[in-house]
Amino acid sequence: MNKYYLSGIIALFLFVEALYSQNISSTRDSILETATLERCIQYAEIHKPIIQQSLLDQETTELSIKGKLADWYPQINLDYNLQHIFLLPTSFSNNNYFQSGTLNTSTAAFSVSQSIFNKDLLFARQSANEVRNQSKQSLETNKIQLVVTVSKAFYDVLLTQKQIKLLQADILRLETSYKNAYNQYKDGIVDKIDYKRASIALNNSKAQLKNQQEFLKSKEAILKNAMGYSANGNFTLVYDTIKMQNELFIDTLQTINYNNRIEYKLLETVRRLQEFNLQYAKYGYYPSVSAFGNYNFNFLNNNFGKLYGTNFPNFYAGVKINLPLFQGNKRVYQTKAAEIAIKRVDWDLIQMRNSINTQYEQALSAYKSSLNDYLVLKENLQLANEVYNTIQLQYKSGIKNYLEVITAETDLRNAQVNYTNALYQVLTAKVDVQQALGILK
Repeated sequence: MNKYYLSGIIALFLFVEALYSQNISSTRDSILETATLERCIQYAEIHKPIIQQSLLDQETTELSIKGKLADWYPQINLDYNLQHIFLLPTSFSNNNYFQSGTLNTSTAAFSVSQSIFNKDLLFARQSANEVRNQSKQSLETNKIQLVVTVSKAFYDVLLTQKQIKLLQADILRLETSYKNAYNQYKDGIVDKIDYKRASIALNNSKAQLKNQQEFLKSKEAILKNAMGYSANGNFTLVYDTIKMQNELFIDTLQTINYNNRIEYKLLETVRRLQEFNLQYAKYGYYPSVSAFGNYNFNFLNNNFGKLYGTNFPNFYAGVKINLPLFQGNKRVYQTKAAEIAIKRVDWDLIQMRNSINTQYEQALSAYKSSLNDYLVLKENLQLANEVYNTIQLQYKSGIKNYLEVITAETDLRNAQVNYTNALYQVLTAKVDVQQALGILK
């Protein structure tokens, strides 16, 4: 008894441990510990509903294809029937009426059929790979759009966080300036205008900080939604500014390859499927051919207890050919409609090429403009720092007045904000260029 008791305790312990480990694993899976851009995208691919729905759609497509192709296998059926006649039918022969038949009958029929030529099955077999390909391309389309959405939301949160840090640093600088101006006013060195100007500038920065902090909440919510992350969950974005700056540049001399765009490849798949539809319409002129065989068990007896005592079987096999001769020109109309559908997709491909060209030119133009702004504003930031530091020293030495200090501080803050905006605008524009070229992975 002690042995069984000990075994039960061990089993219970192992079960609890496995359950606890599963819960820990599930918790870790739902919490993003290191929120780099790559990890955010990976998390979104697992938790975003549209991706999971696309995976389910792909699985459903595969099962549907297998279900249709299953009709190529022999189809075996069993039909069973048991019948009791309460009143036998009456027949007439040689001027006499008489009842004929058996009160109890039972039949069991095994039937086997095999399709040899069938337009529906041929269409299913020929188009199976393209249907699979279409499902995969739809999944890839959603994944690429997910990368774009998450990347832009990620950069937007980083931009707001950076602006908050700049405002916090600006507030510390303005508080120092305010104290210096107030102390000089107390010492009778300057009048009260200087510290009041400092107070105005400080209050403005604090108001801007509050606005950005509220904006941050909404932008974090947008990022969480893009990732499929819990609204109540928290994470800290991790990034390398130097790495981001090094990754700003992209080859602007690349030419468009339409086959790199998933949208274009998806349209080409649609065209191939339309070609199969045309072939399917032409198959309507061909006969359907199938082989069949039936083996029937027949039991007949007026005595129900002896019904299954004697079997009167029969067996037959054959080939069935069905050739539609005239259907009111339906096959002609279906063929012409399939040809028109192919031409329509051809126009869709032309329109897609034009759209890709336009999208690329717009994205490339925005990228070049943003990159130029970034380089110019980077230089402006260095100059604004130099000017601010110089005027601060001159103000402390009594050479410059406080208005020039405030002007220099405003220029520095604007240069910092503009530089930060330009940095993330370049990153966002780069994503658009990569998407337009079809090289975004």
